[in-house]
Amino acid sequence: MKMYVGNIPFDTTSQDLESLFSEYGAVTDVHMPMDRESGRPRGFAFVTMDSNESMQAAIKGLDGADFHGRGLRINEAQPREERGGGGRPQRGDQRRGGGGGGNRRW
Repeated sequence: MKMYVGNIPFDTTSQDLESLFSEYGAVTDVHMPMDRESGRPRGFAFVTMDSNESMQAAIKGLDGADFHGRGLRINEAQPREERGGGGRPQRGDQRRGGGGGGNRRW
């Protein structure tokens, strides 16, 4: 059961979060995304616990709690939605304008 944990201090480690959440049950994973450019944590994490009961207890006990001077925001993680690819259209989707030329003489 995966949770989103937001508003964490940038100097927090995965061990800090594992210790905090283990009070509510067994923690099976802690993932802290890093900024691609700076290599620093992005200020949020995903914590996975072994059961829904443990996750719900952690959400109830820690959402809004002060953690190193910051109020944690915790909720059940939502599945990631498919994102559009952007960029160039596929070959069949190209909309090309036609012609013009009107008064040309050859």
